Amino acid sequence: MAERQLAMVMDLNKCIGCQTCTIACKQLWTRDEGMEYMWWNSVNTQPGRGTPKDWEKMGGGFPNKKPDPGRIPTRAEFGDAWEYNHKEVFYGGKGDKTHLQIQGQKPDWGPNWDEDQGAGEYPNSYYFYLPRICNHCTHPACLEACPRNAIEKNAENGIVTVNEDSCRGYRFCMAACPYKKIYFNQVAKVAQKCIFCFPRIEKGVANACARQCPGRVRFVGYRDDQNAPIYKLVDKWKVAIPLHPEYGTEPNVFYVPPLGPARFDEAGDLDESTPRIPTEYLESLFGPAVHDSLAILKAEMEKAREGGKSELMDLLIAYKWKDMFGGFDRDPASIEWVKAESTEG
Repeated sequence: MAERQLAMVMDLNKCIGCQTCTIACKQLWTRDEGMEYMWWNSVNTQPGRGTPKDWEKMGGGFPNKKPDPGRIPTRAEFGDAWEYNHKEVFYGGKGDKTHLQIQGQKPDWGPNWDEDQGAGEYPNSYYFYLPRICNHCTHPACLEACPRNAIEKNAENGIVTVNEDSCRGYRFCMAACPYKKIYFNQVAKVAQKCIFCFPRIEKGVANACARQCPGRVRFVGYRDDQNAPIYKLVDKWKVAIPLHPEYGTEPNVFYVPPLGPARFDEAGDLDESTPRIPTEYLESLFGPAVHDSLAILKAEMEKAREGGKSELMDLLIAYKWKDMFGGFDRDPASIEWVKAESTEG
């Protein structure tokens, strides 16, 4: 058990699916050999099959408080990195005669294969974006599954990491994680995953995905900091709730569920009585707590519309970005970062 627990809240009512968070993470952490197909941060369209494909059906975690061994996603289910004819188009002198196209075997799945498809029927079709990282769970199934004790939970901040010196690539962690956010590096033969940007955190800098987000979707901080947004959104207002709480790992990434627009009735008029996004679907993602979360959000929005003061709305609007990060607001440009020396001879 960690002494303190870092956490993240993502407001799904503000995510526009721009993938800035995804690229920020990719550029910083997954550029080495063997990591080409890894997306430690992903943003998928819901309802959708996600990455890895149909991950919610792969088992793992502690449903009914009992460990589920789960299964390991295949590389194809994650969606492999695609190769394009960049050299031919950009450097081969054929730019006016050819175009970018996939080389080799044509893929049949990728991390955003079903982007923006959603569900429902016109004019009441719907979708929303779901960003995901490792949940840095309070009760990590990956940690309990590893026979090498290579999965470690930091006692001071609760961040879950893989000790690559101890890892032997058995991949029990990949099967046990119900969120399927652990990858296997075929070159290094080790498991790899989101590290919650702990080198930045140690210097007082927020996670790259959170700091780069143009929509101010992500809040960062300690669960027990009562003056910071995480505590207020999760414990005080209870509008930020975990994804698939039934998995039993007690995740520390929380979501403000999407409200969605009103439906159109048969006459083409707005029907405020029925939500566009079925509440039953949201319950399948976030559990029964989603009903209270949505009710609180609607009540506070109405209060603000009528001219009242709402602490919750002020928190979610996030007028000042520094207030979102629980003190992790240091400018990374002010830090002299030390690059690890290469061990290659």
